[in-house]
Amino acid sequence: MRVLSAVAVAVLLSAPAYAQMPNVNLMPEVKTRTQEEKEQDAVRDKAYKDSLSKIPDAKGSSDPWGVVRSDPPKAAAHPAKPKTKTGSSAQPGSAAPRSQ
Repeated sequence: MRVLSAVAVAVLLSAPAYAQMPNVNLMPEVKTRTQEEKEQDAVRDKAYKDSLSKIPDAKGSSDPWGVVRSDPPKAAAHPAKPKTKTGSSAQPGSAAPRSQ
């Protein structure tokens, strides 16, 4: 008897949740298009592609802050000096000052 009442309670509690589920048809009926509809679509597609070809290409700078900056963009960083065997960046042949 307890099992039957537990099943009845579960059914009663799930009924409102089932009522809120959307009615989704996963297998809609296949609609075929007539030749007239296909021709209208072709005309619409051609008109759309023609209108896209009339839009000019943007040739301007893509830097939105370009007119605000006062200094020109900085050049690339200077190349690093070659390091010697000791790991210092001093020029070979130059003597470093030594403390006495």
